[in-house]
Amino acid sequence: MRSSVVVVSYQPDEWLEAALSAAAAQADQVVLVDNGSAEGAASAIGRRVGVDLLRLDRNVGFPAGVNAGVHRADGDVIALLNDDAVPETGWIASAAAVLVDADVAAVAPKLLLASTFAELRFDDDEWEQPPDPRRLGRRLHAATVGGRDVLPLLVGGVHRLEEGIIDGQETRWRWTSGRDAIYVPLDDEADHDRIVINGDRVAAVRAVRLVNNAGSYLSSEGHGGDRGWETPDDGQFDERRECFAACGAAAAFTRDSWVRVGRFAESFFAYYEDVDWCWRARLGGQRIVYDPAATVCHIRSATSGGQGDLKVRGWSGRNRLHALARNAPLHVVRHQLGRTREADHPPELHRAAARRVARGLVERVALRRRWKLGPTEVWDQWAGIDERWHDPGRSSSRQGLPPRLEFGG
Repeated sequence: MRSSVVVVSYQPDEWLEAALSAAAAQADQVVLVDNGSAEGAASAIGRRVGVDLLRLDRNVGFPAGVNAGVHRADGDVIALLNDDAVPETGWIASAAAVLVDADVAAVAPKLLLASTFAELRFDDDEWEQPPDPRRLGRRLHAATVGGRDVLPLLVGGVHRLEEGIIDGQETRWRWTSGRDAIYVPLDDEADHDRIVINGDRVAAVRAVRLVNNAGSYLSSEGHGGDRGWETPDDGQFDERRECFAACGAAAAFTRDSWVRVGRFAESFFAYYEDVDWCWRARLGGQRIVYDPAATVCHIRSATSGGQGDLKVRGWSGRNRLHALARNAPLHVVRHQLGRTREADHPPELHRAAARRVARGLVERVALRRRWKLGPTEVWDQWAGIDERWHDPGRSSSRQGLPPRLEFGG
């Protein structure tokens, strides 16, 4: 079968060329959608690599960019690839082998974070400081690797970055969560021995690769989440299995499935369009499969600004409700909208939530013509499944729970 890879790029960085080159090495066609990048920066990189270029005059959003790229693609198997993701050899071939089964709508590969991380562990007793509900260990006010500040980049058993005045000086810090492992990004092997925490050199337990996504799950509250989020890749995600959804950073599907399920919903603009598409595929009687046979390295949110960006949080929150209104049982939609109304959010967020739900319910009328399964049947089968996963190195109270980005959850 002929294969195509579609890459949508709005704010390209040095990773785009690597992504295009790696995709071109294993696909028959690579379509780069320049989604209105400044001064055609993405197009310039695409011409240098020699891919099929489609330039849009403005940023039309990720789902609309994907739709334009898929329309241009001529492959029987079509894969999406983020402009900050680099696939290993065999990604397309492995996905194509799974997609031979007509019941499979999409295949999700193993997504790994691009950096190698040093694992640190501190022997701290956990404690609480009410009314703060968090488990606390020690306060980190400085973290460097070879002199490079990495305090904001730590992941694992560490809470969000905070800022304030201590002893009359403006400072920042992060609390650890006790004995949970902390992971420090490394640039090279030499960094392994140059980690300094709070002024003291710290020895790493080991160097690891962390999972970004091993298939996407649907939480019991209707959030889309990454199975394996920031967990060391120690082999526990090496089995092919069904999952609720495939992350749009590197999902693969056949043209027949694309026609059967329909295009990405452009009303999402960014975030949850992949969850929505896979949800629609499941309502249509198809399956989503996680296949770890090939991996894709992902920078994660290099273009959008990531989890700390307020705009990202807003998009994610409104789009979660939009996806629920289009696909979930109506009692779930009512409950989640009610929770949003009860939350202490600015009035504009409440209005945005209501508008998204209303629009989703209107769109639901047309979507249901493709349903072969009822929303309750799909919800009962998948809501809460894989929300927690087995990781012996992580305490059960934190297991499988990525940070919440969305309002109303």
